[in-house]
Amino acid sequence: MDFNFARKLSDEELKKVEELVNQKIAEDLPIKRIEMDRDEAEKIGAQMEFDHKYPDRVNVYFVGLEEKFFSAEFCGGPHVEHTGILGHFKIIKEESISAGVRRIYAVLQ
Repeated sequence: MDFNFARKLSDEELKKVEELVNQKIAEDLPIKRIEMDRDEAEKIGAQMEFDHKYPDRVNVYFVGLEEKFFSAEFCGGPHVEHTGILGHFKIIKEESISAGVRRIYAVLQ
């Protein structure tokens, strides 16, 4: 998972990320794919891959109920139907991949 951030995450911050992800897995949130216009997806704040060119119509995956989602992302799938089947999330590495961009490597156990 890549994200914009200017510095290395502390051990405490990495622990909080793991805890948050595992909390959302335990909540067994529904995941729903909705096809929509790219402009509409951008307006609602759906996250997209860096430097990727998207068509005018995109798939957006919502984690949680659509009207009060936890996450919305542009994506091509495949995906699960709910978070509860994912198992336990564990971060194995965090590193810089370019100026201001970090990468987390994680596994599901």
